[in-house]
Amino acid sequence: MRTVSSTIGTGGAMPSATVKVWDPFVRIFHWSLVASFVIAYATGDEIERVHVAAGYAIAALLAARIAWGFVGPRHARFSNFVRPPREVLAYIRDVAMLRAPRYIGHNPAGGAMIVALLVALAGTCATGYMMTTDAYWGSKLVEHVHEFLANLTVGLVVAHVIGVLIASFEHRENLVASMISGRKRAAN
Repeated sequence: MRTVSSTIGTGGAMPSATVKVWDPFVRIFHWSLVASFVIAYATGDEIERVHVAAGYAIAALLAARIAWGFVGPRHARFSNFVRPPREVLAYIRDVAMLRAPRYIGHNPAGGAMIVALLVALAGTCATGYMMTTDAYWGSKLVEHVHEFLANLTVGLVVAHVIGVLIASFEHRENLVASMISGRKRAAN
């Protein structure tokens, strides 16, 4: 006699081992932002036209992502991953103790990082634009703030990558691959 596994779902279909988490917009936004920021940072003062074009591309991407954060699917919405500071700090403590819970979408630290990156990049774009206006042309203060925010963004990116690697290790899943495929391992 053959025993039927309890993992067979309704209608005899096997449940998916993965779930769709990151929609195409979020994935395209993410990798386009990575490329645009690398181009903008690498060109700096050296190739001004490319630097400015990459800056405008970043600004457009940010505007689209902010809108998507209110109208996009569940895991793209800010309401799904922006958490109060106390919850973020508690999650970071749990990560340090290797007992952080796994999230299908962004974890509290990841949500805080998204907000920090959006703010730093928006500030970088705003000060970059300001430097092209008559009112702030040649302003060393605005230029220094622009460079500070760009370098702060690099630091945030490094922290983001470290966080992704730690979460990938702790939960034994490849988060970089999930940002390419849009899929993650189903909840345990």
